[in-house]
Amino acid sequence: MAQLISASIDVTKISKDKLVKGEKGTYLNITISINDEVDQYGNQAGIYESQTKEEREAKAKKNYLGNGKIAWSSEGGSTPKPAPAPAPTPIVEEDNLPF
Repeated sequence: MAQLISASIDVTKISKDKLVKGEKGTYLNITISINDEVDQYGNQAGIYESQTKEEREAKAKKNYLGNGKIAWSSEGGSTPKPAPAPAPTPIVEEDNLPF
């Protein structure tokens, strides 16, 4: 399934020591997580600075940069999958009701 994600990040939160100098520019490795549920703002993606194996093993706190939403999907246009509705509260019937 193909998808496009529209996202924004807070560039002031980028750790300068995570920037990588390459031949054609300076890069920041990021990780994008796609969540199963949509949050209250319609976002389905979280964006973090990528962690090294050592940082992951040490359970270091992730540096959250921003979020995003699915802008287009080959399986359903631009509508994100809605969060499932909560299960209704069951009605308990009692025999001693006055009606």
